[in-house]
Amino acid sequence: MHFETTFFMCTVTIIPQENNGFVLTSSRDEAPDRVSLVPDFYSVDGTKLLFPKDKMGGTWIGVSENKRLVCVLNGGFEKHNRKASYRMSRGIVAKDFMIAKNVLGTVEAYNLDDIEPFTLVIVDWNASLKFYELVWDGKTKHFKQLPLEPRVWSSSTLYNEKMKQERLLWFTVFKIDNVLKADSLLKFHKLAGNGNTDYGVVMNRGYVKTTSITQVEKLGDALNMRYENLDNKTVTTKIFNLPQVVNG
Repeated sequence: MHFETTFFMCTVTIIPQENNGFVLTSSRDEAPDRVSLVPDFYSVDGTKLLFPKDKMGGTWIGVSENKRLVCVLNGGFEKHNRKASYRMSRGIVAKDFMIAKNVLGTVEAYNLDDIEPFTLVIVDWNASLKFYELVWDGKTKHFKQLPLEPRVWSSSTLYNEKMKQERLLWFTVFKIDNVLKADSLLKFHKLAGNGNTDYGVVMNRGYVKTTSITQVEKLGDALNMRYENLDNKTVTTKIFNLPQVVNG
């Protein structure tokens, strides 16, 4: 089975919080007619997951009872020439990384041949809070652990380097002027670059626009996923209560 290429673009921010907490927010830029389902719980290979589902059956963001969040952006370091079809959807790759028992081993072993370039943001808190980034450029995996500090990503397929730098500047100024928390980050994702329909964080080029904002906040042993559909103005919230380890 081969999958047609899709836009599947995002703007993503992340911040660490105390007690292994974090907030990750993803603005999805997509073709306006591409349908997605609101977040719900699924069992995949015996692992409980929570994610909004894309029409291809995959997802661009989700959390797992394996104490992991995975968020995918289209493209690697730079815009690539897209093929008509690929072996597997990146949304399926995201689910595979959510159900994996070990992040490092999965990164090393996973076959990415004939999969469209992407950037994967991974948050794992099995021992302590860790942020990772995996970039697949179509030929080589680039994997690294990131410092636990605020960060912003913009999909290379939609935003050139100049646009990325201006968006980074917006985030840098926002960090100075605001206390970073879930509510304020939603404000950034809705208002940064306000009025700039070409590359504001809420953008609209006609054939592709920002269709939803998904935010995951980890507080203790609970994950709160908030999904806002920007077209019909509805908000869906789900709480994922993580299994607690009992020492005995």
